[in-house]
Formats: sequence, C-alpha cells, structure tokens
Amino acid sequence: MSVTIPIWPGSGSFSSGSSTPFGFFDSESQFQSDAPKVAEWCARRLGYPIIDVELQDINFFTCLEEAVNEYSSQVNQYRAKENMLSLQGSSLDLDLSNTNMNANMQNLVNIAKDYGTEALSGGKVTVYTGSFQMVAGQQIYDLGDDNKIDLESGSTLNGITLRRVYHTQPPAIIRYFDPFVGTGMGSQQMMETFGWGNYSPGVSFMMQPMFDDLLRLQAIEFNDKIRKSAYGFHIDGQRIRLYPIPSGRDTGAKVYFDYTLESEQNSPIAASNVVSDLSNAPFSRLTYGNINSAGKQWIARYALALAKEMLGAVRSKFSSIPIPGADVTLDGSDLRNEASAEKETLMSQLTEMLESTSRRSLMEARKEESEYLEETLNRVPRPIFIG
Repeated sequence: MSVTIPIWPGSGSFSSGSSTPFGFFDSESQFQSDAPKVAEWCARRLGYPIIDVELQDINFFTCLEEAVNEYSSQVNQYRAKENMLSLQGSSLDLDLSNTNMNANMQNLVNIAKDYGTEALSGGKVTVYTGSFQMVAGQQIYDLGDDNKIDLESGSTLNGITLRRVYHTQPPAIIRYFDPFVGTGMGSQQMMETFGWGNYSPGVSFMMQPMFDDLLRLQAIEFNDKIRKSAYGFHIDGQRIRLYPIPSGRDTGAKVYFDYTLESEQNSPIAASNVVSDLSNAPFSRLTYGNINSAGKQWIARYALALAKEMLGAVRSKFSSIPIPGADVTLDGSDLRNEASAEKETLMSQLTEMLESTSRRSLMEARKEESEYLEETLNRVPRPIFIG
C-alpha cells in the first residue's frame, strides 16, 4: 500500500481565520503579508526546490504563529519578573504591554504597613476601640462580658489582641489657658474677639506664633502620658486588673482600650483580584506590527527551527522508503536533533539580550561609563593661570 505525502507546492496563501490554529495575529495586516514570505523562506532553507519538503503552507503558518507567541511570552515574562516588586498588588484591569514601567516603593510600603500595624501607626489592619466604666472598689474587669463592655467592632472579644489601654484625662488646653488672668474690660473684649470666651490666654500669648502654642500643648500631653498616668493595669487573658483600686470619685469614668481582631490580622490574604505573581501579571500578547526588525529576525529563525522539528517528525514516521532497486533512508531523527539545538541556542540568545537590558545591567553600564569618563577627564591637562 503506497502512502502519498503532501509536498510543498512552492508557494502559500494566507487566509485569516483558518491558516493558524489560534488566530492570535491573523487580524494584523503585516502578519498576513509576512506569513507567506516566512513560509517560502523556511521551505528554501529546508532544501526546496532541490529537495522535496513534506510540509504545507498551514504548517509553516502554524510555526510562525508559535514563534511570535513564544517571543511575546518571553519578553512579557521578563518584564513582569523585572518589575514584580512594583506590580504586586496592582489592578488586574491594566494592560502593561507596550508600556514603560517605573520602579516604585509599593513593596516597601506594604512591608512598612505590616510594621505600622504592630506600632499602631497606620498599617493594614483596622484598630477598634472598646471601653468599660470603672466601679468603685472593683479592680478586675472581664472583657468577655458583653453586657458591660462597649465594642466598636460589635462582636465578642474572643480572638482579639489588645494594643493599648488608656483613660480620659483633662485636655492640655485647660492647663495652657489661665481662666483668672483677665484684667479689665479691654482685655476681656479682646479675648471675646478671638473666641476664647472665659478661657484667657493672657495678652502675652496673643503675640506668639502659632507653632509655639502647638509645641507647648504637645509637651504638656506627652509629660502627662509619661509622668502622670492615674492608673496602671495588668492584662491576664481577657481580664484587666487596674492599679490602684478605683475609688468612689472614679465611678462611671471610662477606661478605653484599642484592639485588633486576630481574624483580620493573621489573614494571609492582603487583597484579592490584584497582581500576585507572574501567572496573573496583566500582559497581553505583543502586537506583531510593533516588533522591530531584530525581533522579527529572531521570530523567523525560531519558526524555521519549529518547521525543521515538524518535518523531522513527519520523516521519522518512516525510517526509509523503497525506490526501484534500493531503499532511501530518511533524516527525520537528524532534523529533530538539529531543531532542538537551534531552539536552545535562540532561547539563550534572547535571554542574554533581555538580561543585558535589565535595569541593573543598564545601571552598571552607566556606572562604568561614568568612571571611564571621570578617568579620562583626570588626564586632561589643567590650564595654568598666569596673572
């Protein structure tokens, strides 16, 4: 039984929508015009017309589509890896292909927020506030008693981390203003004009700059926090023990506490529907028409390697074919080995080229250029001034 193998007819015709398996680039006019040319070039490199090439135009078009897609994938993956610290956490709705990306501090900001959560200075976890009223003679207060505890989060205190315990104290402004300093109607009218009412800052304060007032208030509040805390406390599980034991005058006064929910703090998910890694970095396929001549040369050579691999697979189906008086041995295995080596070489060249244009490589090259220029300028004779 004879087997008829289709042979390359010498030319091909590209038809959008049916010539390639996926049609990634079929709509681009330049891809449509280049596809038949690349197919003919590959056929001639494989020996046509001296040697029959057991491939058709759709086989060459498939190789070209795969080569363009591979080039696009390698470039996009490299750019995503180069900018991953800046991309993590950004929106998935972006299309970063054919864009110039600048390095930013987003990753460091995220790390700083983690520290900020622990330091109660910003952060990524909500800090809630709760309170309870002091009772004369009661030293221990159970934070698990929902009937006596007011919670901002509106939930039980199971699974919380206490961050800060504090109580109200007279505002520093009361100590700053002296209500008994007013002298005469002129001073009183001036105080009312400035809206101070019964609190008199005294005439001398009126002429001082505002920052002096702010610094004085901050100093008073900081001094009270360090030296004049009215109560101490000890946390034992969900219970707070106050020192000293509240007296009758403290009945009804509130003690406040800041807390975070462990369910929010320990959640490994910082955000959803954002860039997390290389797998969802928002890069679309490169536009074939925007690829420069060097890139298209790489694509053509890679398409040739793929075509050689495909031709080797076809010829490997039969180790030899009979002809009158002899057998002809086919070179399918050799073609596949050559194709594998060529693909590996091309990928190495592309990787090396991308690495040489990385941000780090360019900065190192600029550093070397700057050092060489400085060394050259140091050898230039300096003019001697003669007065």
